[in-house]
Amino acid sequence: MKIVVVSDLLTEKNISLIREKAGEVKAEVSFFKKEEEALGEAREADIVYGYCPRIAAACENLKWLCLPWAGVDRLMGKDFFANKDCIFTNSAGAYGVAISEHMIGLVLMLLRRIPEFEEGRMRREWLPPRRQKSIKGSRVTVLGAGDIGCTFARRIKAFEPSLLMGVNRSGKSSEAAFDRVLSVAELDKVLPETDILAMSLPGTPETVGILSADRIGLLPPEAVVVNVGRGSAIDEKALAAALKEGRLWGAALDVFQTEPLPKDSELWDIKNLIITPHVAGNLTVDYTRDRNVEMFCEDLMNYCAGRPLMHLVDRKRGY
Repeated sequence: MKIVVVSDLLTEKNISLIREKAGEVKAEVSFFKKEEEALGEAREADIVYGYCPRIAAACENLKWLCLPWAGVDRLMGKDFFANKDCIFTNSAGAYGVAISEHMIGLVLMLLRRIPEFEEGRMRREWLPPRRQKSIKGSRVTVLGAGDIGCTFARRIKAFEPSLLMGVNRSGKSSEAAFDRVLSVAELDKVLPETDILAMSLPGTPETVGILSADRIGLLPPEAVVVNVGRGSAIDEKALAAALKEGRLWGAALDVFQTEPLPKDSELWDIKNLIITPHVAGNLTVDYTRDRNVEMFCEDLMNYCAGRPLMHLVDRKRGY
């Protein structure tokens, strides 16, 4: 059995673990930093770990592709895999800690108006006090109650919001942090009682445009919106208009409809909007990277033992 690993972010610790587990199952493993460097060897590989769309589309012998990301929408085309029977797993479950911390940071920056004070610092200006807000007593809605949304819910619960609601497809969740869990069909009823809207949705046809202009209009005038899921979930023009017109307290976006965000986008110039360049997740946090590799190794043991894999992608749902 042959394994190809493609990543330029792995440490020696990560590489050693993969080598160790590959040795236990008597597999040959090769490491590459870039997909183009791995293309030739990958044609004979049984397993590939990495974001490798070209390999998946070209290698008919590939039996399992493990994506080190949580989002899989870029690989969900109808005829994407050369081998139609190729097993496809992702790394959902590795990113909850890093992304939820990023979300908490963004919420606090918005409510405490940190960007304004930072702008004043750049001008060497001692700004006077101004009204700020607190998570305590706020009504929080988490749109997307998967690993990221639930991990965020557990963390923001410590700040004592008055109401913490989860919204997902089924309207059900085992996460104890939520006071209520509702279905997406009830979203319009939830938004008017939402002070903090935290979005962590996967990219699927059902989530495209879910926060439409009409739904932005349902939010209270001092609500904040944070999105770390997919940029396609928000009507960006409607959000920009609401922010400019003062119909929202602020927003923070880590994901956008077009990435990188074009230099001529109006979003760059909106003062009460925080922009981060899709960095909430990735493998740049030590815990995320290490857990990601551990999950691959766990499923490698499952694969070689003939057991079901833990992180299979549901191709119908798109996550």
